[in-house]
Amino acid sequence: MERIIVGLAEGKIAEKNQWLVSYALGSCIGVCLYDRLNQIAGMAHIILPGKLESRNRQNPYKFADEGVFELIREMKKHGAAETQLIAKIAGGAKMFSAVGWEWEIGARNIQAVKKALANAGIRIAGEDTGENYGRTISFCAQDGRLEVKTVKHPLKIL
Repeated sequence: MERIIVGLAEGKIAEKNQWLVSYALGSCIGVCLYDRLNQIAGMAHIILPGKLESRNRQNPYKFADEGVFELIREMKKHGAAETQLIAKIAGGAKMFSAVGWEWEIGARNIQAVKKALANAGIRIAGEDTGENYGRTISFCAQDGRLEVKTVKHPLKIL
């Protein structure tokens, strides 16, 4: 069982018996896409809702509005069928007290990811978002299982 680490603002693909893992999702979102027929999984570690939030705008995986579409493109290159894709998402926590919507990065990330998935016609089959705690996620390419681990909370399997 090979584990592939997906770091900040990265997107990676796994097949068959591989797992994608992303550590310490706070306000960030882990977007997991899965093609069950071809056993191809993809994960993106999204940091911000959109390009307007950043000075450095080169990496599409940094942003919800582009990262979802970049992940779809990469999965198709590996043989995934876009019409078969489903999504599972985790993260988007409110890690700090803040006043004003512009500082609610976790909630804005959730909203932006859901909008991007809806625009791509991809159904969300599982979700563990919001709250006020970080998460580590592991996504299995063999069966599409998403394991969400948190401190002081039970393991969730989506």
